[in-house]
Amino acid sequence: MIAAGYALLVRDLRLLWRRRGDAFQPALFAVLVVVLFALGLGGEAELLARVAPAVLWLAVLLSGMLSLDTLLRGDAEDGSLDQWLLAPVPLSWLIAVRVFSHWLTTALPLLIAVPLLAELMQLPRAQLPLLMMSLLIGTPLLSLIGAVVAALTVGMRRAGILLALLALPLYVPVLVFGAGAVAADAQGLDASGALLMMGAGLVAGAVLAPLTAAAALRIALSGE
Repeated sequence: MIAAGYALLVRDLRLLWRRRGDAFQPALFAVLVVVLFALGLGGEAELLARVAPAVLWLAVLLSGMLSLDTLLRGDAEDGSLDQWLLAPVPLSWLIAVRVFSHWLTTALPLLIAVPLLAELMQLPRAQLPLLMMSLLIGTPLLSLIGAVVAALTVGMRRAGILLALLALPLYVPVLVFGAGAVAADAQGLDASGALLMMGAGLVAGAVLAPLTAAAALRIALSGE
C-alpha cells in the first residue's frame, strides 16, 4: 500500500510539474477575489479587518473549487480509474492519496499566500495564527468533501456546475466554523469550540470520505 501510494503521489507531482501554470491558478484566483473585496469595500481599514476572516476563507474555498472537477475526471478519461479498480490495494487508499496530492498542490500554495492576503485585508496580526490554524484544519476537510462529490459526478460530462452546486452546501459548515473561529477570537470569545468541531469533522472525513468516494466510483464506473 505504501509503495502504491508513493507511486501515485510521484505521478501526480510529475504531471503537475509538466503543467506548472495550472498550479498557480487557484492562488491567483484567491488574490483576485481578495483584491476585488478590498476595492469594493473602499479600503477602510476597520471595515476590512472586520470582514477579513470571512473574505479570506471564502477566497480559499472558491479557489479550491476551480480544480475540483479535475480531481478524478482526468483519470476517468484516460482509463486510470479502471486500473485503480483492478489494483491489489484498496480503492479507498488510492483516493486518500489523491486527496492528499490535491491538497498539496492546490491548498498549500494558498496557505503560503494567506499571510500576504491578510495584510492586504488589514487583518490584525494577532489573529493570523488562528486563521492559519483554521485553514490547516479546514482545507483538508474541503478536499475530502470534494473527493466524494467528484466521485459522484465523475461519470457525467460537463459536470462542473453540478459539482459546484453539490459541493457548496457541504462546504458551508466548514466556512462558518473556520471564519467564525477567527471572528470569535476578535471579539474576545473562546474559539476552541469551533476548532474542535472542525478537527472532529476532519477525523471523520479522513475515515469516511475515501470509503464513500470509493463506493461512489464503483457505482459510477459500473454504470458506464
